[in-house]
Amino acid sequence: MWCGYGRLRVRFSCLCGRAWTRTQARRPHWTAGIDPSMGLNEEQKEFQKVAFDFAAREMAPNMAEWDQKELFPVEVMRKAAQLGFGGVYVQTDVGGSGLSRLDTSVIFEALATGCTSTTAYISIHNMCAWIIDRFGTEEQRHKFCPPLCTMEKFASYCLTEPGSGSDAASLLTSAKRQGDHYILNGSKAFISGGGESDIYVVMCRTGGPGPKGISCIVVEKGTPGLSFGKKEKKVGWNSQPTRAVIFEDCAVPVANRIGSEGQGFLIAMKGLNGGRINVASCSLGAAHASVILTRDHLSVRKQFGAPLASNQYLQFQLADMATRLVASRLMIRTAAVALQEEREDAVLLCSMAKLFATEECFAICNQAVQMHGGYGYLKDYAVQQYMRDSRVHQILEGTNEVMRLLISRSLLQE
Repeated sequence: MWCGYGRLRVRFSCLCGRAWTRTQARRPHWTAGIDPSMGLNEEQKEFQKVAFDFAAREMAPNMAEWDQKELFPVEVMRKAAQLGFGGVYVQTDVGGSGLSRLDTSVIFEALATGCTSTTAYISIHNMCAWIIDRFGTEEQRHKFCPPLCTMEKFASYCLTEPGSGSDAASLLTSAKRQGDHYILNGSKAFISGGGESDIYVVMCRTGGPGPKGISCIVVEKGTPGLSFGKKEKKVGWNSQPTRAVIFEDCAVPVANRIGSEGQGFLIAMKGLNGGRINVASCSLGAAHASVILTRDHLSVRKQFGAPLASNQYLQFQLADMATRLVASRLMIRTAAVALQEEREDAVLLCSMAKLFATEECFAICNQAVQMHGGYGYLKDYAVQQYMRDSRVHQILEGTNEVMRLLISRSLLQE
């Protein structure tokens, strides 16, 4: 952690210099009970401040425009990468920040307060970079990871198919070996960054049916036979494009296979364990921002001759929102530590954290819309965007129904 934190601090200091001191005064004052820095050490508090400041300066002022115009904010993400956020938990020798899973959660929560959709894409990009860093050869690590960590190149994770969502092991995209190439045929669905990303981390079938027949192959944009479907129109996550990724006799060098043949499903699941913590952390950021906005709205909005904050029913609703927020944060951070330590209960805790936090944090965002009244339904008010952007977190990185299956299976096997 120390090496990674030092990298992050140096990058930030070089970029912002004295500006950091000035902007600190403009950061919101967190209510003590929901302060996201509680329980963190001094180093973690410092890079959390970096992330909050970046979210406030570079993301929050633009998130409505990115959403409404469906803009993919490439340059802003590259600025985030200059702070070390392009490869947060990638090793430092290939340009990553080398931070822990807990550190990563802290950063993504903070960034998501500025734009949940954009942060969610950054988290997927990080997962792809980590997969290559963790399972790739030295040659692959040094080829692919440096431009991913700077976000000179962007990455997409390709597992889901039109006919295999939750049943990921039944995927059909094939990769048949011909000499020193694999010939890929098939398609992937709902791919974040599809068409814009440069690197596609693809799970495909090199062997027989079931999980042991799946391998992981990196496909680079521009490879003949690689194409993309139409840009999907979505309820939220509009700052990142979503398209089908299509392979038609797409020849990819065997040298681009990550890990050994048949290891792809294991790699995919290892990636998703961290991905579940990441997306839950994005939900946490949306919920935290929604609680703060609701608290402030109750203080200034008057009805029946008094501020809404004086209404006991609304006070109780706000208390429930704050309690759900803190409970979600504690569960996510507990799971992140377990994953970092590679404990036996890591998968169970990651599943629990993803299930609990994405549902509770969406409920917080939804309640924030309700407590804003008619204003909450206007796109001039950010709470509706936090609600829309966080809804899909209950579906992706393994649906919450699948999380329940994983949790119950773990309990019943003991």
